[in-house]
Amino acid sequence: MYPINDLIVSLGDVPYSTDPIIVRTKSRDYYSISPMLRNSLGGKVADIVVMPRNTEDVATTVKAAVKHKIPITVRGGGTANYGQCVPNFGGIVLEMTRVAGVLSVGNGTVRALGGTMMSDIDHEARKLGWEMRLHPSTRSTSTLAGFIAGGSGGMGSCNWGMLRDRGNIVGLSVMSVEAEPRMLELRGHEVELVHHAYGTNAIIIEAEMPVGPAWDWRECIVAFPHFMDAARFGIQLAKESGILKKLVSLQEWPIADLMADLRSHVPHGHSMANCMIAPHSMEAFECLVADHGGSIATNNPEGQGPYPLPIYEYAYGHALRHVQKANSKYTALQGMFPTSNLLPSIEAVHKKFEGQMPLRMEIFYNQGEVVAMGSHFIVYESEQQMASLVEFMQAEGVNVANNHASSVRGVGIKTIDARDAIFKRTMDPFGLLNPGKLDFTDEDEQQATHVLPTSGWAFKQVKPA
Repeated sequence: MYPINDLIVSLGDVPYSTDPIIVRTKSRDYYSISPMLRNSLGGKVADIVVMPRNTEDVATTVKAAVKHKIPITVRGGGTANYGQCVPNFGGIVLEMTRVAGVLSVGNGTVRALGGTMMSDIDHEARKLGWEMRLHPSTRSTSTLAGFIAGGSGGMGSCNWGMLRDRGNIVGLSVMSVEAEPRMLELRGHEVELVHHAYGTNAIIIEAEMPVGPAWDWRECIVAFPHFMDAARFGIQLAKESGILKKLVSLQEWPIADLMADLRSHVPHGHSMANCMIAPHSMEAFECLVADHGGSIATNNPEGQGPYPLPIYEYAYGHALRHVQKANSKYTALQGMFPTSNLLPSIEAVHKKFEGQMPLRMEIFYNQGEVVAMGSHFIVYESEQQMASLVEFMQAEGVNVANNHASSVRGVGIKTIDARDAIFKRTMDPFGLLNPGKLDFTDEDEQQATHVLPTSGWAFKQVKPA
């Protein structure tokens, strides 16, 4: 389909592979956690994997791709859950993990190359007493650029908000896909153009992110006899500005029993609030636990709990992966419970399926307000079953994103306006970047989108008129 042999000649000494096993492996992410995406994305593979060593190699690859009109799908650690880095139309997978390294730490920020692992950035920052303010549950395997291009929040969001909130991405250095690639530095509102765009409108070469003081975090599993007690506790913990926290993850029974690593540490029948707390806040945290009728089941330094992984690897998207080990048919939705009706909406959604489908949600800040993100864990039966649950949740005021779609608009987390279309045309005039994910032509995106009646997540307008 594409002139791959001609491309290889144009690459010169830039490393690449056409080995079928490597190409197939690098054409996947964790989309298989969605039964609907397994059907639509299974079998989609690239023709070649290119592995640049530096910015110059990236530019050489871009020039070659433009010359031969071959699409490029940029890949970091491949930890995404929506098929963001699955090549819909073959071509090149641009594997960026060698374009890595921390460039600077200081003045409250860290700057690193896009292919740098999040854990490596934290390691370097901690040498100087700093740590990343936000990181995903896949910190040990995800890249900085991958987090920015595909993520929306994570550890630290209960204190600092979502990635899209002002100040959580300081600056981005990006490359265009043209015959002569250009480098642009994006700052302020401009970073929103590339954030959560799945690598469809620019290649992230460097990123500058805020850091905060590094803490020796405590991991605590708090057990509650009833889920709504855990919910009240989690919401109040998020609101307690004097308690420094990094994670507030609520999981209804029997989720603890479904997670083999955690089942022996949580009393039978109890829901859990999995938290990360700074040491100097532990006394106040313990008082809050007691006030809400909870009990601290485990309390250990970060990464040293009686379970094999850091506690954050049992939260966010990681939680479903663990539950699927018990039953591969489990799936979930991504509901954003509104701050204006937070506890009542959680209570209504919980009551409807109490004893049938357990709830899991993270509590964090979104544009300065406490919200909850999550849904029931659902034993998948059909697309109609999922659509009915979406309709019910939205009737209760919950904004639901479609995590069973792989296009930017289909998922519905990124806010898209006229600026995005202009930026896409300017940076990717030939439409070679991850085609089918954000093309501004409905027919291409429909190939990668499952239709659920989702509203997408709602955000307040913060851009200047």
